Amino acid sequence: MAKEKAPNTQDQMNFEAFKKQVLADYQLACESREASLLGRKEVLTGKAKFGIFGDGKELAQIALAKQFQNGDFRSGYYRDQTIMMAIGELTVEQYFAGLYAHTDVDIEPQSAGRQMGGHYSTRNLDANGEWKNLMMQKNSSADISPTAGQMPRLVGLAQASKVYRQQEALKSNPDFEKFTNGGNEVAFGTIGDASTSEGPFWESINAAGVLQVPMVMSVWDDGYGISVPRELQTTKGSISDALSGMQRTADKPGYEIFITKGWDYAHLCETYEKAVKLAREEHIPVLVHVKEVNQPQGHSTSGSHERYKSAERLEWETTFDCIHKFKEWILSFEAKGMAIASEEDLNTIQAAAKEMVRSSKNTAWSRFTDSMKQDQADLVSVLKTVAAESSQSVFIQKDIEALEKEKEPIRRDLLTLARKVLRQVREEQISSKKTLGNWIQSMISGNFDRYSSHLHSQSAHSAMNVPAVAPKYADDVQMEDGRIILRENYRTILESRPEVLVFGEDAGRIGGVNQSLEGLQEQFGEIRVSDTGIRECTIIGQGIGMAMRGLRPIAEIQYLDYLLYAIQIMSDDLATVQYRTKGGQKAPLIVSTRGHRLEGIWHSGSPMGMIVNSIRGIHVCVPRNMTKAAGFYNTLLQADEPALVIEPLNGYRTKERMPINFGTFTEALGMPEIVKEGKDLTLVSYGSTFNLCEVAAQQLEHMGISVELIDVQTLLPFDIEHMISDSLAKTNRLLIVDEDVSSGATGFMLDKILVEQKGYYHLDSAPETLSSKDHRPAYGSDGDYFSKPSIDDIIEKVYAMMHEAEPVKYPSLY
Repeated sequence: MAKEKAPNTQDQMNFEAFKKQVLADYQLACESREASLLGRKEVLTGKAKFGIFGDGKELAQIALAKQFQNGDFRSGYYRDQTIMMAIGELTVEQYFAGLYAHTDVDIEPQSAGRQMGGHYSTRNLDANGEWKNLMMQKNSSADISPTAGQMPRLVGLAQASKVYRQQEALKSNPDFEKFTNGGNEVAFGTIGDASTSEGPFWESINAAGVLQVPMVMSVWDDGYGISVPRELQTTKGSISDALSGMQRTADKPGYEIFITKGWDYAHLCETYEKAVKLAREEHIPVLVHVKEVNQPQGHSTSGSHERYKSAERLEWETTFDCIHKFKEWILSFEAKGMAIASEEDLNTIQAAAKEMVRSSKNTAWSRFTDSMKQDQADLVSVLKTVAAESSQSVFIQKDIEALEKEKEPIRRDLLTLARKVLRQVREEQISSKKTLGNWIQSMISGNFDRYSSHLHSQSAHSAMNVPAVAPKYADDVQMEDGRIILRENYRTILESRPEVLVFGEDAGRIGGVNQSLEGLQEQFGEIRVSDTGIRECTIIGQGIGMAMRGLRPIAEIQYLDYLLYAIQIMSDDLATVQYRTKGGQKAPLIVSTRGHRLEGIWHSGSPMGMIVNSIRGIHVCVPRNMTKAAGFYNTLLQADEPALVIEPLNGYRTKERMPINFGTFTEALGMPEIVKEGKDLTLVSYGSTFNLCEVAAQQLEHMGISVELIDVQTLLPFDIEHMISDSLAKTNRLLIVDEDVSSGATGFMLDKILVEQKGYYHLDSAPETLSSKDHRPAYGSDGDYFSKPSIDDIIEKVYAMMHEAEPVKYPSLY
C-alpha cells in the first residue's frame, strides 16, 4: 500500500498531536466495538432483554463527531453509540446501564431505563425542569424506535438555527444566549439506509431542501433492512442516486451530496469537515451517503444475519470491517519517516479496550442489582414476620428461603411474591398482614416515579399551574367575527414575544384559510408567520425541533381531518418527550387546527377518541368559540408543555364580544364550565356541538325540562375537580353529546365520569350518549343533518330520557 503524507489539518497540528488523535480514535472504535460484542452476550445470557448495536459504524461516527460543536444537535437512531461516546455524552458504564434498564437517572441519564438500549439523549433540563445552557454542551434529542421517526424533528432542529440567525430580536436578546450563537448550530441527522424508504424521510428531506437549513444528514448504508437487500428498498439501489435531482446547482438551491465509504478513515474525516463547514457557515443542507458499512453481528439480538447473507458477503464484511481497515491504514501510514504505531501498539490498545469494557459492564451490573437488594432485604424481613404469625408458615418459609438465595432480584419478582403471600393469608387475622399490605402499596407507589412519572411537565411552568384570567370588555363592547378575535390575540402575542412563530399551509401570505392570521405576515415577516408545503408530518416535526431549542412554535394543521398524516409523529415523538427522558427534555409545541362539522367526508371529521387515546402526554383543548381558543393559546404560551387546540370550524364568522385584554386572558386546563344551571339532567359536550346543545337546552326549557349544560373545554386533562359528578349528584341523569363515532370520545368521557369520578352512584337512569353515525359525514346540509347530531336529535334524546323517568309528565313523542 502506498505511503501517505500526514494530512494538512485545519489547525496545522503537528505530527505528534495528529498521532495522538488517530490512536485515540482507534481506542474509541475498539471500545465501542467491544461494548457491542459484550452487549450481545449480555442479552443472550439473559441479563438484558434486547440489544441493537452500532458495530460496523464506528469509524464514520467518529469522523462525524469531530465536527460536532457545543450547541449542535443530533437527531439520530438506535445505532449511534459511537457518536454519543465521541462527543462525551455516553460512557461505557452508562451504555450497559441502559441495556439493563437501570432506573437511576444519575447512572442511566439517557432515559432512566425507560427505553431499550441504543436510544440516546442528553439532559437539556435541570432538576427543576428549567432549560440548561445548551450552548455549553453537545446536544442529542431523544431517540425513538419508529424508523425515520427522527427525521421530522431534525428539520425543526435545523430550522431553529435559521430563525436565530435571521431574527435580530432574538440575536440581540440575552435570554436566548443559552440556545444559540447567531444561528451557527448544525443539526446532525442519522438513519439506516433501509429506513430511507419511509415517508417521513422523503417528506423531511424535501422540507429541509426548501427551507435551506443547516442539516447534515448521514445515511449509514450497510446494504440491508434486516434481511431485505438495498435493491428492494431504494430506487437505483442507492439513496444518493435517488436524491441526485436535489443536488444544488449554480442557479437553484438544493442539497450538497457527498459520498464516502464507512471504512475509509481519511476520506471520512475530509468529507465531514467539508460537509459540516458548508452547513454551518452557509446554511446549506447536506446529505452524506456512507457506503460499504457493515453489521458484524447482524441487525439485532433477535436474529442472525447468516440466514440471509451469502458466504461471499460475510467474507467481504470481515475484510472491509472498518476497524480492521483502520488498523491497516495506521500500520501503513508514514510521514517523513515517522509512523503512527506498530501492530503491537494497536494490539495493546485493543486489549486495554476489551478490559475497560468488561470492567465497566461489571460495574454497571453490580450497580443495577445492588439497587434492588435493599428491597429484597426489606421483603425478607416482612415475610419472616408474616411467617411467624401465619398458619401458612411452612409454605411462606420456603418462599423466604428461595428469596434469600436469589442473587439478582428484580422488583417484579419481589412484588409478585409479596402479593402471592398476601393472598395466602387473606383470611387470617394477623397484624403482619397489614404490614405486608403496606409494603406492597409502598413499593407500587414508590415505583411510580421510576416508571410512570413525567407524562406531563412537573416544573413550575406546568400548564396546570396557569390560572384562569377572564377576558375584559369595554363598556361599549363591539361584536366581531371570531376570526378577528383570534387575529388580534395573535398580533398581541407576536408583538410581545419574539420567540413565537406561526406556520402552516396557507398561514402566511393569505393569513390562513379562515383569515385568523390576516395581515400578520406583512407586519411580522415571513420567518414569524409563514407558509409551508402540504406536509403535515413535517409541520409537526418543525415545531418539535424548534420547541426543543427554546422557540415557541405554533404549528397549524389546516383541518382536523388532516391530523392523521401527523398523528404518528405526535404520538410517538411529541407526546413522549418528557416521559422518555424522565424530564430531561421538553418540546412545548402548540398544534393548532380546526375541526368538527363543516362539509363532507374530509372536512367534517371529529376523531376525538382516536386522538385522546393516541397522544397522552399532549393536552387537548376543545373550545366552543374563538375567545375560548385565544384563551387557551395564552395559557399554553405561559406553560412548557405540548398541546393540541381544535378551533370550531364553523365559528370563524360567528359574532363574539371583542375583549380588550388580548394576550393576557387565559383558560384553565381541566376545568369545565357550567354554562347553564339545571336540575333535571346533566348535558355534557364541547366544541361546535356544544353550541347546538345550547340551542336545544333553551327549547327544552320551554318543554318543562331543566338542563344543566356543561362544556368540558379540555378532553386532556378532563374535569380535574369532578364538576360533572357534582352535577350528577343534583340531576341524577347524564347525556353526553359529541361528533365522534359511537364509543369514541363518549366512551372516554363515560369512563372518566362514571368510573374515575364515581358518577355512577348518582344516577337514577342509565347514562346515554349521542354521537355521529359510524360512517364518515356525508356532504351537504342534508348529509350533515343525517350524519351528525342535530338540535332535533339532542332535544328528542333528552326528552326520551325524561319520558322514561316520568312518562305521565313527558308523554312519548313517537
